[in-house]
Amino acid sequence: MVEPIPDVPAATATTAGERLLVVADYHAGLEVALRRDGVELQSAAAERRQRLLGIVTETRPDRVVALGDIGNALGTPSDEEKRELRALFDAVTELCPLVVVKGNHDGDIETVAADSEGVTVTGGDGTRIGDIGFAHGHTWPSASVLSAETLCVAHEHPQVRLEDEVGGARTERAWLRGGVNPDAFTAQSLAAEATQLVVFPAFNDRVGGTWVNENDAFLAPFLPEALADGEAYLLDGTRLGRYDRL
Repeated sequence: MVEPIPDVPAATATTAGERLLVVADYHAGLEVALRRDGVELQSAAAERRQRLLGIVTETRPDRVVALGDIGNALGTPSDEEKRELRALFDAVTELCPLVVVKGNHDGDIETVAADSEGVTVTGGDGTRIGDIGFAHGHTWPSASVLSAETLCVAHEHPQVRLEDEVGGARTERAWLRGGVNPDAFTAQSLAAEATQLVVFPAFNDRVGGTWVNENDAFLAPFLPEALADGEAYLLDGTRLGRYDRL
């Protein structure tokens, strides 16, 4: 039901009679935060927006689902971030409705979304559409989300670090996909009925990430325990096999 789009950090999903476009970790306003840390980067707001709009136009979904951290501020967004978000919301909703699953970087996203018709913001524990549950992953998903057949999360910005024969290395964004280990949720008195877990790569190519093949310090409270036999895939569709054996 969830199909990554080749060479793009986004997927289509068909459920409940709808075709969805799902993206994660857009991080509008990232450059504002980087400047505060002393890193000067020209804003890529327009390029990000056009890249997403191009995917929406190509896939023609009934709705777009932003799987958390569509913004970057932990609290109140800066004026610059608000402008980027409003321009994004207005542009997307000219084409189709937008569902924002709230992430840990989405601060007061509701106040920004209120200015745009066609934008719905869900709670941090996610939402369920048909047989697919959507949650950002920074906190425990709701019982409704976990009762779906497929669970989609983000938050990790999964990457793999690849080395060549002469010691050169590069990192690439990756998808993680595997079965669900329900034991990862029992301590929270949650019953996971989902049978498949998909961890989305970050849409924003300027954010860092978790090197899943070299670092066990996952961010989500249920990972990596919840990911049974998880495999990694590059954006171009290359299947790398078990992420923990790379």
